[in-house]
Amino acid sequence: MKTTKNQRNTVSPRKRKQNDLLEQAIEAALSPGSFISYEAAWSFVDDVQDVADEIEKIIKKEPRRAAHLFETFIAACHEKAEEIDDSSGNFGMLVDDLFRGWIQARQAANHDPDETAKSLLTWMEDDPFGFCHDLDREAVKVLDKVGLDAFVRRIRAKFESTMTPHDNEKRYPGYARRRWGGVLKTLLAGQRNVDAYIALCEQTELEAVDCKAIAVMYRSRRRPEDALTWVERGLEIARSDSRRSFGEHDLREMKRSLLARLNRPADALQSAWSEFEAHPSSFSYKELMRYVPAKEKMAWHQKAMEVSERGDLSAQIELWLERKESDRLISRLHKVTDEELEDLSHYRTEPLARKLERSHPEISARVYRALCMRIVNAGKSKYYDAALDNIEHAKKCYAKAGLNADWQAVVADVRARHFRKKGFMAEFEDIVSDAPKYVEPPFLERAKARWPRKPVGR
Repeated sequence: MKTTKNQRNTVSPRKRKQNDLLEQAIEAALSPGSFISYEAAWSFVDDVQDVADEIEKIIKKEPRRAAHLFETFIAACHEKAEEIDDSSGNFGMLVDDLFRGWIQARQAANHDPDETAKSLLTWMEDDPFGFCHDLDREAVKVLDKVGLDAFVRRIRAKFESTMTPHDNEKRYPGYARRRWGGVLKTLLAGQRNVDAYIALCEQTELEAVDCKAIAVMYRSRRRPEDALTWVERGLEIARSDSRRSFGEHDLREMKRSLLARLNRPADALQSAWSEFEAHPSSFSYKELMRYVPAKEKMAWHQKAMEVSERGDLSAQIELWLERKESDRLISRLHKVTDEELEDLSHYRTEPLARKLERSHPEISARVYRALCMRIVNAGKSKYYDAALDNIEHAKKCYAKAGLNADWQAVVADVRARHFRKKGFMAEFEDIVSDAPKYVEPPFLERAKARWPRKPVGR
Protein backbone atom coordinates (compact mmCIF):
# COMPACT_ATOMS: atom_id res chain seq x y z
CA MET A 1 0.00 0.00 0.00
CA LYS A 2 1.34 3.42 -0.93
CA THR A 3 2.22 5.70 1.98
CA THR A 4 0.87 9.24 1.73
CA LYS A 5 2.85 12.32 2.72
CA ASN A 6 0.58 12.94 5.72
CA GLN A 7 1.09 9.37 6.90
CA ARG A 8 4.88 9.72 6.63
CA ASN A 9 4.81 12.89 8.77
CA THR A 10 2.56 11.37 11.40
CA VAL A 11 4.29 10.61 14.70
CA SER A 12 2.61 8.24 17.11
CA PRO A 13 1.41 9.79 20.42
CA ARG A 14 3.77 7.47 22.29
CA LYS A 15 6.79 8.58 20.24
CA ARG A 16 5.81 12.26 20.49
CA LYS A 17 5.50 11.96 24.28
CA GLN A 18 8.92 10.33 24.46
CA ASN A 19 10.51 13.06 22.36
CA ASP A 20 8.92 15.77 24.46
CA LEU A 21 10.21 14.51 27.82
CA LEU A 22 13.42 16.54 27.71
CA GLU A 23 11.57 19.62 26.46
CA GLN A 24 9.29 19.26 29.46
CA ALA A 25 12.37 18.92 31.68
CA ILE A 26 13.77 22.15 30.22
CA GLU A 27 10.59 24.04 31.01
CA ALA A 28 10.32 22.57 34.51
CA ALA A 29 13.96 23.37 35.34
CA LEU A 30 13.69 26.98 34.14
CA SER A 31 10.56 27.64 36.28
CA PRO A 32 9.00 30.18 33.89
CA GLY A 33 7.26 33.05 35.67
CA SER A 34 9.30 32.69 38.87
CA PHE A 35 12.03 35.23 39.67
CA ILE A 36 15.30 33.63 40.81
CA SER A 37 17.16 35.71 43.40
CA TYR A 38 20.94 35.90 43.66
CA GLU A 39 20.95 33.57 46.67
CA ALA A 40 18.80 30.98 44.88
CA ALA A 41 20.62 31.27 41.54
CA TRP A 42 23.44 28.85 42.40
CA SER A 43 21.21 25.84 43.10
CA PHE A 44 18.86 26.89 40.27
CA VAL A 45 21.69 26.79 37.72
CA ASP A 46 22.83 23.40 39.07
CA ASP A 47 19.35 21.98 38.43
CA VAL A 48 19.23 23.46 34.92
CA GLN A 49 22.72 22.08 34.23
CA ASP A 50 21.47 18.58 35.08
CA VAL A 51 18.99 18.81 32.18
CA ALA A 52 21.74 20.05 29.85
CA ASP A 53 23.85 17.04 30.86
CA GLU A 54 20.99 14.69 29.95
CA ILE A 55 20.72 16.23 26.48
CA GLU A 56 24.47 15.92 25.99
CA LYS A 57 24.20 12.16 26.60
CA ILE A 58 22.04 11.69 23.49
CA ILE A 59 24.28 13.57 21.05
CA LYS A 60 25.90 10.41 19.66
CA LYS A 61 22.73 8.35 19.30
CA GLU A 62 20.23 11.11 18.45
CA PRO A 63 22.22 14.11 17.20
CA ARG A 64 19.33 15.75 15.34
CA ARG A 65 17.07 15.56 18.35
CA ALA A 66 19.89 16.86 20.57
CA ALA A 67 20.49 19.83 18.24
CA HIS A 68 16.78 20.69 18.30
CA LEU A 69 16.69 20.44 22.10
CA PHE A 70 19.75 22.65 22.48
CA GLU A 71 18.14 25.25 20.21
CA THR A 72 15.01 25.20 22.34
CA PHE A 73 17.11 25.36 25.51
CA ILE A 74 19.16 28.36 24.32
CA ALA A 75 16.05 30.25 23.30
CA ALA A 76 14.37 29.38 26.60
CA CYS A 77 17.33 30.72 28.56
CA HIS A 78 17.01 34.03 26.73
CA GLU A 79 13.32 34.01 27.62
CA LYS A 80 14.27 33.43 31.28
CA ALA A 81 17.01 36.06 31.36
CA GLU A 82 14.88 38.83 32.88
CA GLU A 83 13.66 36.50 35.64
CA ILE A 84 17.03 35.79 37.27
CA ASP A 85 19.66 37.80 39.14
CA ASP A 86 22.76 36.47 37.40
CA SER A 87 25.29 38.67 39.19
CA SER A 88 27.50 35.60 39.62
CA GLY A 89 27.54 34.97 35.85
CA ASN A 90 26.77 31.26 36.32
CA PHE A 91 23.64 31.36 34.18
CA GLY A 92 25.57 33.01 31.35
CA MET A 93 28.26 30.30 31.58
CA LEU A 94 25.52 27.69 31.35
CA VAL A 95 24.37 29.24 28.06
CA ASP A 96 27.98 28.94 26.83
CA ASP A 97 27.78 25.19 27.56
CA LEU A 98 24.51 24.96 25.62
CA PHE A 99 26.02 26.61 22.55
CA ARG A 100 28.95 24.20 22.63
CA GLY A 101 26.56 21.26 22.89
CA TRP A 102 24.47 22.64 20.03
CA ILE A 103 27.53 22.89 17.78
CA GLN A 104 28.64 19.34 18.64
CA ALA A 105 25.15 17.98 17.98
CA ARG A 106 24.87 19.71 14.59
CA GLN A 107 28.28 18.40 13.58
CA ALA A 108 27.34 14.87 14.67
CA ALA A 109 24.15 15.15 12.57
CA ASN A 110 26.14 16.41 9.53
CA HIS A 111 24.18 19.64 9.37
CA ASP A 112 25.32 22.37 6.96
CA PRO A 113 28.35 24.04 8.61
CA ASP A 114 27.61 27.34 6.87
CA GLU A 115 24.14 27.39 8.42
CA THR A 116 25.73 26.75 11.81
CA ALA A 117 28.11 29.68 11.24
CA LYS A 118 25.26 31.89 10.08
CA SER A 119 23.24 31.12 13.23
CA LEU A 120 26.22 31.81 15.50
CA LEU A 121 26.77 35.18 13.84
CA THR A 122 23.07 36.03 14.18
CA TRP A 123 23.19 35.35 17.92
CA MET A 124 26.33 37.46 18.28
CA GLU A 125 24.74 40.38 16.45
CA ASP A 126 21.51 40.26 18.46
CA ASP A 127 22.68 39.68 22.03
CA PRO A 128 20.43 41.67 24.41
CA PHE A 129 21.62 39.86 27.55
CA GLY A 130 25.33 39.51 26.78
CA PHE A 131 25.22 35.70 26.65
CA CYS A 132 27.08 35.65 23.32
CA HIS A 133 29.74 38.24 24.11
CA ASP A 134 32.52 35.62 23.96
CA LEU A 135 30.70 33.10 21.79
CA ASP A 136 33.62 32.98 19.37
CA ARG A 137 35.93 31.81 22.16
CA GLU A 138 33.52 29.01 23.04
CA ALA A 139 32.76 27.99 19.46
CA VAL A 140 36.41 27.66 18.49
CA LYS A 141 36.84 24.99 21.18
CA VAL A 142 34.40 22.56 19.51
CA LEU A 143 34.10 23.49 15.82
CA ASP A 144 35.66 20.96 13.47
CA LYS A 145 37.86 22.08 10.59
CA VAL A 146 35.02 22.51 8.10
CA GLY A 147 32.84 24.32 10.62
CA LEU A 148 35.67 26.62 11.67
CA ASP A 149 36.46 27.46 8.04
CA ALA A 150 32.80 28.39 7.48
CA PHE A 151 32.73 30.56 10.59
CA VAL A 152 35.94 32.32 9.54
CA ARG A 153 34.41 33.16 6.15
CA ARG A 154 31.31 34.64 7.80
CA ILE A 155 33.29 36.70 10.31
CA ARG A 156 35.79 37.88 7.70
CA ALA A 157 32.93 39.16 5.57
CA LYS A 158 31.53 40.92 8.62
CA PHE A 159 34.93 42.47 9.37
CA GLU A 160 35.41 43.64 5.79
CA SER A 161 31.95 45.22 5.80
CA THR A 162 33.19 47.59 8.53
CA MET A 163 35.39 49.30 5.96
CA THR A 164 32.23 51.18 4.93
CA PRO A 165 31.12 53.67 7.61
CA HIS A 166 27.73 52.99 9.20
CA ASP A 167 25.36 55.27 11.08
CA ASN A 168 26.34 53.91 14.49
CA GLU A 169 30.00 54.66 13.75
CA LYS A 170 29.23 58.31 14.51
CA ARG A 171 28.48 57.36 18.13
CA TYR A 172 31.06 54.58 18.52
CA PRO A 173 33.79 55.19 15.93
CA GLY A 174 35.78 52.09 15.10
CA TYR A 175 33.89 49.83 17.52
CA ALA A 176 32.54 47.38 14.91
CA ARG A 177 35.92 47.07 13.23
CA ARG A 178 37.67 46.39 16.55
CA ARG A 179 35.00 43.92 17.59
CA TRP A 180 34.89 41.79 14.45
CA GLY A 181 38.65 42.06 14.01
CA GLY A 182 39.07 40.62 17.50
CA VAL A 183 36.63 37.79 16.75
CA LEU A 184 38.44 36.99 13.52
CA LYS A 185 41.77 36.84 15.37
CA THR A 186 40.31 34.35 17.84
CA LEU A 187 39.18 32.10 15.01
CA LEU A 188 42.44 32.37 13.05
CA ALA A 189 44.34 31.43 16.20
CA GLY A 190 42.02 28.42 16.50
CA GLN A 191 42.94 27.47 12.91
CA ARG A 192 46.62 28.05 13.73
CA ASN A 193 46.73 30.14 10.59
CA VAL A 194 49.69 32.28 11.54
CA ASP A 195 50.13 33.96 8.15
CA ALA A 196 46.50 35.10 8.03
CA TYR A 197 46.73 36.29 11.64
CA ILE A 198 49.81 38.40 10.92
CA ALA A 199 48.17 39.82 7.79
CA LEU A 200 45.11 40.78 9.85
CA CYS A 201 47.34 42.51 12.42
CA GLU A 202 48.69 44.67 9.63
CA GLN A 203 45.11 45.88 9.05
CA THR A 204 44.45 46.48 12.75
CA GLU A 205 46.41 47.59 15.79
CA LEU A 206 49.08 45.13 16.89
CA GLU A 207 48.84 44.45 20.63
CA ALA A 208 50.90 42.41 23.08
CA VAL A 209 48.17 39.75 23.17
CA ASP A 210 48.51 39.36 19.40
CA CYS A 211 52.23 38.78 19.74
CA LYS A 212 51.54 36.09 22.30
CA ALA A 213 49.00 34.37 20.02
CA ILE A 214 51.46 34.43 17.09
CA ALA A 215 54.26 33.11 19.31
CA VAL A 216 52.04 30.23 20.47
CA MET A 217 51.32 29.30 16.85
CA TYR A 218 55.00 29.35 15.91
CA ARG A 219 55.85 27.31 18.99
CA SER A 220 53.26 24.69 17.99
CA ARG A 221 54.99 24.53 14.59
CA ARG A 222 58.32 23.89 16.34
CA ARG A 223 59.77 27.21 15.26
CA PRO A 224 61.05 28.52 18.62
CA GLU A 225 63.26 31.22 17.08
CA ASP A 226 60.27 32.85 15.36
CA ALA A 227 58.20 32.42 18.51
CA LEU A 228 60.88 34.17 20.57
CA THR A 229 61.00 37.06 18.10
CA TRP A 230 57.28 37.67 18.58
CA VAL A 231 57.53 37.32 22.35
CA GLU A 232 60.21 40.01 22.40
CA ARG A 233 58.04 42.19 20.21
CA GLY A 234 55.10 41.71 22.58
CA LEU A 235 57.23 42.62 25.59
CA GLU A 236 58.38 45.78 23.84
CA ILE A 237 54.75 46.78 23.24
CA ALA A 238 53.88 46.01 26.86
CA ARG A 239 56.78 48.10 28.16
CA SER A 240 55.70 51.08 26.08
CA ASP A 241 52.23 50.96 27.63
CA SER A 242 51.89 53.04 30.80
CA ARG A 243 49.48 50.43 32.12
CA ARG A 244 50.95 47.05 33.01
CA SER A 245 49.92 44.69 30.24
CA PHE A 246 47.64 41.84 31.26
CA GLY A 247 49.63 39.38 29.15
CA GLU A 248 53.11 40.61 30.05
CA HIS A 249 53.58 37.97 32.72
CA ASP A 250 52.65 35.18 30.27
CA LEU A 251 55.03 36.59 27.70
CA ARG A 252 57.92 36.61 30.16
CA GLU A 253 57.18 33.03 31.18
CA MET A 254 57.02 31.97 27.53
CA LYS A 255 60.29 33.75 26.81
CA ARG A 256 62.12 31.76 29.48
CA SER A 257 60.64 28.50 28.22
CA LEU A 258 61.76 29.30 24.67
CA LEU A 259 65.23 30.31 25.79
CA ALA A 260 65.63 26.97 27.58
CA ARG A 261 64.44 25.14 24.44
CA LEU A 262 67.00 27.07 22.38
CA ASN A 263 69.80 25.90 24.71
CA ARG A 264 70.18 29.30 26.36
CA PRO A 265 69.69 28.31 30.03
CA ALA A 266 71.79 31.19 31.37
CA ASP A 267 69.56 33.73 29.63
CA ALA A 268 66.43 31.98 30.95
CA LEU A 269 67.85 32.07 34.48
CA GLN A 270 68.77 35.74 34.19
CA SER A 271 65.24 36.56 33.02
CA ALA A 272 63.72 34.71 35.98
CA TRP A 273 66.11 36.41 38.40
CA SER A 274 65.28 39.87 37.03
CA GLU A 275 61.59 39.23 37.55
CA PHE A 276 62.14 37.96 41.09
CA GLU A 277 64.24 41.01 41.94
CA ALA A 278 61.49 43.29 40.67
CA HIS A 279 58.61 41.37 42.32
CA PRO A 280 59.77 38.88 44.96
CA SER A 281 56.90 36.50 45.67
CA SER A 282 56.09 32.84 46.08
CA PHE A 283 55.27 32.53 42.37
CA SER A 284 58.37 34.32 41.06
CA TYR A 285 60.50 32.21 43.45
CA LYS A 286 59.12 28.97 41.98
CA GLU A 287 59.67 30.32 38.48
CA LEU A 288 63.27 31.20 39.39
CA MET A 289 64.01 27.75 40.78
CA ARG A 290 62.78 26.11 37.55
CA TYR A 291 65.88 27.44 35.82
CA VAL A 292 68.46 27.11 38.61
CA PRO A 293 70.88 24.17 38.15
CA ALA A 294 70.32 21.46 40.78
CA LYS A 295 73.75 21.90 42.37
CA GLU A 296 73.26 25.66 42.78
CA LYS A 297 69.78 25.72 44.35
CA MET A 298 70.96 26.36 47.92
CA ALA A 299 73.11 29.33 46.92
CA TRP A 300 70.34 30.83 44.79
CA HIS A 301 67.85 30.27 47.59
CA GLN A 302 69.95 32.33 49.99
CA LYS A 303 70.41 35.02 47.36
CA ALA A 304 66.65 35.13 46.73
CA MET A 305 65.79 35.32 50.43
CA GLU A 306 68.11 38.29 50.89
CA VAL A 307 66.39 40.12 48.02
CA SER A 308 62.95 39.23 49.40
CA GLU A 309 63.72 41.36 52.47
CA ARG A 310 62.91 44.37 50.29
CA GLY A 311 59.56 42.96 49.15
CA ASP A 312 55.94 43.60 50.00
CA LEU A 313 54.78 42.38 53.44
CA SER A 314 51.90 40.31 52.06
CA ALA A 315 54.18 38.56 49.55
CA GLN A 316 56.85 38.08 52.23
CA ILE A 317 54.41 36.28 54.54
CA GLU A 318 53.35 33.82 51.85
CA LEU A 319 56.90 33.23 50.57
CA TRP A 320 58.55 32.87 53.97
CA LEU A 321 55.84 30.58 55.31
CA GLU A 322 56.20 28.31 52.29
CA ARG A 323 60.02 28.28 52.40
CA LYS A 324 60.07 27.85 56.21
CA GLU A 325 62.05 31.06 56.70
CA SER A 326 60.80 31.43 60.30
CA ASP A 327 63.55 33.73 61.58
CA ARG A 328 63.05 36.24 58.77
CA LEU A 329 59.30 36.10 59.21
CA ILE A 330 59.32 36.60 62.97
CA SER A 331 61.87 39.40 62.75
CA ARG A 332 59.72 41.21 60.19
CA LEU A 333 56.51 40.74 62.16
CA HIS A 334 58.04 42.17 65.33
CA LYS A 335 58.53 45.44 63.43
CA VAL A 336 55.12 45.62 61.77
CA THR A 337 52.43 47.97 63.09
CA ASP A 338 48.86 47.02 63.95
CA GLU A 339 47.63 49.16 61.06
CA GLU A 340 49.84 47.26 58.60
CA LEU A 341 48.44 43.95 59.86
CA GLU A 342 44.87 45.21 59.50
CA ASP A 343 45.56 46.19 55.89
CA LEU A 344 46.48 42.63 54.95
CA SER A 345 43.98 40.21 53.42
CA HIS A 346 42.62 37.52 55.72
CA TYR A 347 43.83 34.99 53.13
CA ARG A 348 47.36 35.89 54.25
CA THR A 349 46.83 36.49 57.96
CA GLU A 350 44.57 33.57 58.93
CA PRO A 351 47.17 30.87 58.07
CA LEU A 352 49.83 33.02 59.72
CA ALA A 353 47.89 33.35 62.99
CA ARG A 354 47.25 29.60 63.19
CA LYS A 355 50.88 28.78 62.36
CA LEU A 356 52.29 30.95 65.16
CA GLU A 357 49.81 30.15 67.97
CA ARG A 358 52.13 27.72 69.76
CA SER A 359 55.59 28.99 68.86
CA HIS A 360 54.98 32.77 68.99
CA PRO A 361 51.68 33.51 70.77
CA GLU A 362 52.60 37.18 71.21
CA ILE A 363 52.61 37.66 67.42
CA SER A 364 49.64 35.38 66.83
CA ALA A 365 47.63 37.48 69.32
CA ARG A 366 48.28 40.65 67.32
CA VAL A 367 47.39 38.95 64.05
CA TYR A 368 44.11 37.59 65.45
CA ARG A 369 43.35 41.06 66.83
CA ALA A 370 43.99 42.55 63.38
CA LEU A 371 41.68 39.99 61.77
CA CYS A 372 38.93 41.00 64.17
CA MET A 373 39.43 44.75 63.84
CA ARG A 374 39.54 44.57 60.05
CA ILE A 375 35.93 43.38 60.14
CA VAL A 376 34.68 45.60 62.96
CA ASN A 377 36.31 48.78 61.65
CA ALA A 378 34.57 48.22 58.31
CA GLY A 379 31.23 47.62 60.06
CA LYS A 380 30.71 44.28 58.25
CA SER A 381 28.06 43.01 60.65
CA LYS A 382 27.38 39.76 58.81
CA TYR A 383 30.98 38.72 59.58
CA TYR A 384 30.82 39.57 63.30
CA ASP A 385 30.81 35.86 64.19
CA ALA A 386 34.22 35.52 62.53
CA ALA A 387 35.44 38.70 64.25
CA LEU A 388 34.36 37.39 67.67
CA ASP A 389 36.05 34.05 67.02
CA ASN A 390 39.27 35.87 66.13
CA ILE A 391 39.21 38.13 69.20
CA GLU A 392 38.61 35.10 71.41
CA HIS A 393 41.70 33.45 69.93
CA ALA A 394 43.59 36.72 70.44
CA LYS A 395 42.67 36.76 74.15
CA LYS A 396 43.98 33.22 74.62
CA CYS A 397 47.23 34.05 72.84
CA TYR A 398 47.76 37.24 74.89
CA ALA A 399 47.25 35.15 78.04
CA LYS A 400 49.63 32.43 76.85
CA ALA A 401 52.29 35.04 76.10
CA GLY A 402 51.79 36.71 79.52
CA LEU A 403 50.67 39.97 77.91
CA ASN A 404 47.63 40.79 80.01
CA ALA A 405 48.34 44.53 79.85
CA ASP A 406 48.29 44.37 76.04
CA TRP A 407 44.96 42.54 76.15
CA GLN A 408 43.47 45.15 78.46
CA ALA A 409 44.64 47.85 76.05
CA VAL A 410 42.81 46.06 73.23
CA VAL A 411 39.65 45.86 75.35
CA ALA A 412 39.81 49.57 76.17
CA ASP A 413 40.37 50.48 72.53
CA VAL A 414 37.42 48.39 71.33
CA ARG A 415 35.12 49.82 74.00
CA ALA A 416 36.11 53.38 73.16
CA ARG A 417 35.75 53.11 69.37
CA HIS A 418 32.97 50.59 68.85
CA PHE A 419 30.56 50.94 71.78
CA ARG A 420 27.71 51.80 69.40
CA LYS A 421 27.97 48.44 67.58
CA LYS A 422 25.57 46.62 69.89
CA GLY A 423 25.48 43.45 67.81
CA PHE A 424 29.20 43.01 68.33
CA MET A 425 29.77 44.51 71.76
CA ALA A 426 27.37 42.27 73.73
CA GLU A 427 29.23 39.10 72.76
CA PHE A 428 32.60 40.87 72.95
CA GLU A 429 31.92 41.69 76.62
CA ASP A 430 31.01 38.03 77.22
CA ILE A 431 34.43 37.05 75.88
CA VAL A 432 36.13 39.66 78.08
CA SER A 433 34.30 38.47 81.23
CA ASP A 434 34.67 34.76 80.41
CA ALA A 435 30.89 34.35 80.50
CA PRO A 436 29.93 30.72 79.82
CA LYS A 437 28.76 30.09 76.29
CA TYR A 438 25.39 28.55 75.61
CA VAL A 439 25.93 25.37 73.65
CA GLU A 440 22.83 24.09 71.94
CA PRO A 441 22.23 20.35 72.53
CA PRO A 442 22.67 18.04 69.54
CA PHE A 443 19.69 17.63 67.24
CA LEU A 444 18.75 14.13 68.38
CA GLU A 445 18.92 15.09 72.05
CA ARG A 446 16.53 17.96 71.37
CA ALA A 447 14.28 15.63 69.44
CA LYS A 448 14.22 12.99 72.21
CA ALA A 449 13.36 15.64 74.79
CA ARG A 450 10.03 16.06 73.04
CA TRP A 451 9.00 12.47 73.95
CA PRO A 452 7.12 11.18 75.81
CA ARG A 453 4.55 13.96 75.64
CA LYS A 454 2.32 14.50 78.69
CA PRO A 455 -1.43 14.34 78.10
CA VAL A 456 -3.11 17.77 78.08
CA GLY A 457 -4.96 18.65 81.31
CA ARG A 458 -3.11 16.24 83.64
